[in-house]
Amino acid sequence: MTPLIHQFIDNQWVASASDRRLPVTNPYTEALITEVTTGHPYDVNDAVGAAQRALPGWQGLTGAERGRYLERFAEILSRRRDELARLSVTNNGKVLAEANLDLDDAIACYRYYAQQARALDERQGERVRLEVEGVEARCYHDPVGVVGLITPWNFPLVTSAWKVAPALAAGCTVVLKPSEVTPLPERAIAEIALEMELPAGVLNLLFGDGNGIGAPLSAHPGIDKVSFTGSNRVGEAVMHAAAERTIGVSLELGGKSPILVMEDADPDQAADWVMAGIYYNAGQICSATSRLLVHQNVAEPLYAALAHRIDALELGDPLAEGIDMGPLTSARQRDAVRGYLTIADQEGLVVVRDARHRTLPKKGYFLAPTLYRDVPTSSRLWREEIFGPVLCARSVADEAEAIALANDTVFGLAATVICWDPQRARRIGRQLKSGSIWYNSEQLVLPQTGWGGFKRSGIGRELGPWGLQAFLEVKHVIGPGDLG
Repeated sequence: MTPLIHQFIDNQWVASASDRRLPVTNPYTEALITEVTTGHPYDVNDAVGAAQRALPGWQGLTGAERGRYLERFAEILSRRRDELARLSVTNNGKVLAEANLDLDDAIACYRYYAQQARALDERQGERVRLEVEGVEARCYHDPVGVVGLITPWNFPLVTSAWKVAPALAAGCTVVLKPSEVTPLPERAIAEIALEMELPAGVLNLLFGDGNGIGAPLSAHPGIDKVSFTGSNRVGEAVMHAAAERTIGVSLELGGKSPILVMEDADPDQAADWVMAGIYYNAGQICSATSRLLVHQNVAEPLYAALAHRIDALELGDPLAEGIDMGPLTSARQRDAVRGYLTIADQEGLVVVRDARHRTLPKKGYFLAPTLYRDVPTSSRLWREEIFGPVLCARSVADEAEAIALANDTVFGLAATVICWDPQRARRIGRQLKSGSIWYNSEQLVLPQTGWGGFKRSGIGRELGPWGLQAFLEVKHVIGPGDLG
């Protein structure tokens, strides 16, 4: 078993003030891998203090100097890519091919924000066009300060990159709380900070649960902004803590995303995109397109194509070749998704493929893909985020009905449109109330494009220039201008 994971504060591994422990398990073998501390408010206080001490020096560097650190971060991640991908599989349960894509995404993110850091130098002191003679105004972008970052367990090293990279590029210092469920790959962030000799206190990692680390971090008076990715329930608590001190908050929360298949779509091609949108990472995706709205003219062939593909999926050891889906990340999550299957029985939903009718590996937190059809919009499965491999479908008579039903949700994170005509797909996409909309493709998440949602899917945007701006404050210096 790997030794207990300590806290990383001020470039040192230190014991937590808490003596309570949480198990970290391999979701495929169910074996104990290591233990992680629950964390303690004293840990938070020490980490925030280290970040405050480091802030003047870090924000005093040029963007180009900070960019060199981020480039180095990407280089080390790239060198350790295979090792960290396998570690992610062991701790998270996703198949190796998906874990490799995660590492590629994280590397690209650090490289992108290295460029953004350099570009920030050119933006500092830009003149603002005024219509007042004899007066000039210049615009500057200052770091928010010390930021608290809280990330989930479904995409280790990816969601942390989306926050750490822009925060460091902006000149902020960081206290990061990765999920206590998947601490092993995230620990590499601290190891890389040491290897590249990042100044002490710039990046601190605290391992623990919501009570030990999450809540005291969100409420700490030394934190200038909180960025959180996770459930709506916890996000609301984070927002409440931030509101009590009137500090900034970014929230990337839940989703119940639609996928629209129009009457001119090819059912076989559409089936591939539908499968990728819901069953990737065993459905543990905030942007999972878990509501299928299919035109009645192509519904039956699409359901048949989906059933065939579901039956062909190989479930098993996520490190083995030829495996399409691994286990869910934890027993708790598997049981939560099973609970929705029980609700479906109670609601009398029509099942096309039932997870409980498939033989599964003897060990592991497995749950096979499930597909329901003709699901009423009043169903809890239609309206609530399940965060597992469960797809709910219903047919529609026309485009207008598809758009109306797609928007009939409290969430608005993502959506997909499938139809033969790209111009029509884009037109439909413009009418959907979601932050990211794909058409005729899988879900492509790129560092240059924003990420975040409408309605209860969150506040603010990550990635792209918007991700950097989330960690900057705008300052204007106004006066009579240069003399002479």
